[in-house]
Amino acid sequence: MPPAMQVPGESNGPRRLLNPAQRALSSRRSSLPSTPGSPPPSYGSIVTVLSIDGGGVRGIIPGTILAFLEEKLQELDGPEARIADYFDVIAGTSTGGLVTAMLTAPNDVDGRPLFAAKDINSFYLDHCPKIFPPISKGPFGLLKSMAGPKYDGEYLHSIVKKLLGDTRVRDTLKNIVIPTFDIKHMQPTIFSTYDAIQDVSKNALLSDVCIGTSAAPTYLPGHHFQTKHKDGTPRDFDLIDGGVAANNPTLLAMTHVTKQILMGNKDFFPIRPADYGKFMILSLGTGTAKIEEKFDAGQCGKWGILGWLYNNGTTPIIDSFSQASSDLVDIHASVLFQALHCEKRYLRIQDDELKGETASVDVSAPENLNRLVDVGKALLKRKMCKVNVETGKNEPDLKRGTNEEELIHFAKMLSEERKARLGNEGGQY
Repeated sequence: MPPAMQVPGESNGPRRLLNPAQRALSSRRSSLPSTPGSPPPSYGSIVTVLSIDGGGVRGIIPGTILAFLEEKLQELDGPEARIADYFDVIAGTSTGGLVTAMLTAPNDVDGRPLFAAKDINSFYLDHCPKIFPPISKGPFGLLKSMAGPKYDGEYLHSIVKKLLGDTRVRDTLKNIVIPTFDIKHMQPTIFSTYDAIQDVSKNALLSDVCIGTSAAPTYLPGHHFQTKHKDGTPRDFDLIDGGVAANNPTLLAMTHVTKQILMGNKDFFPIRPADYGKFMILSLGTGTAKIEEKFDAGQCGKWGILGWLYNNGTTPIIDSFSQASSDLVDIHASVLFQALHCEKRYLRIQDDELKGETASVDVSAPENLNRLVDVGKALLKRKMCKVNVETGKNEPDLKRGTNEEELIHFAKMLSEERKARLGNEGGQY
């Protein structure tokens, strides 16, 4: 894997949404005619958003989906096409935040994305067994998990720092949104390209942000790091998993775009605040085990602190909060786009039929990781679903095709939007 690009010189003043890496890449496009970039939304008619849920090793599922989407984009626009070329905003929580960084961090060779989508799963297959090494299932393992985090996080920290190097939030090739939760201040802390441009203290190392958003309670230790304010005074961050705040960051990404519109960012003109019909969103889940119906009121009614924190290898309290957060966001977005009569512009791909170890966030045995790859492939062939508001389950959407068919249509819309922007800018991008 190529090392990360070094940080360009810092500037505290306000500037256009394009960051230094983006501008450098733009200046090279005359010598790289096959590189499929995309001008800002102001040159088109919609805002394109990619959102990726949290879910530990289950990040393999959206990794499989993204590989398929990028393949279809390459069929339309050439082999150099990358996911980051087509989305204005990419948001990710926890493992989704790591995928976001992989898709948007520039390499140091030609400023293109560090990873092609097809390489994401290779990263998971290679490194997850070391990030989540086997833990004894006996009394010793249980006692260890009660005394501290299940994993020390040392390998995760080292590989993320090696991968991303000195790359900072505003150096990403496209605008990112990654939620974390500051346990010291008891509030969500959102890292985004937008904020990093305006506030130097939010322009943290991308590796620190990824480690912070992945610090799932009971699984990995919280992460502390420090940046500096404009006046040079230090700013401390004490972060845990972004899933505490927004396990599904779709609405968070939409809110950050709206904030930029309100602030008069010309990259989004003439789109108006709350003009959600102008959004085109791909929201990727990491799977759930709803179909198993593991617990009921009778069982949980007998649990104390330990029962809610650990039950047959699962963490019911954490699973409940993260799943509730993800589903409510999906329901809100789905109803919103239906009300605006633009359902085709919102595509949520999620699997709620995981069973056994595939539903775990940390079982990293090779056979389980390969099963997750198969889950992602099978999900492509499945009929597109939407959440039933009453039951919370995904049900086939009779008005839509398979996830694969919907992604092919989505790829065409992304390609057409990019070409329209290039045409509106006179082909000078």
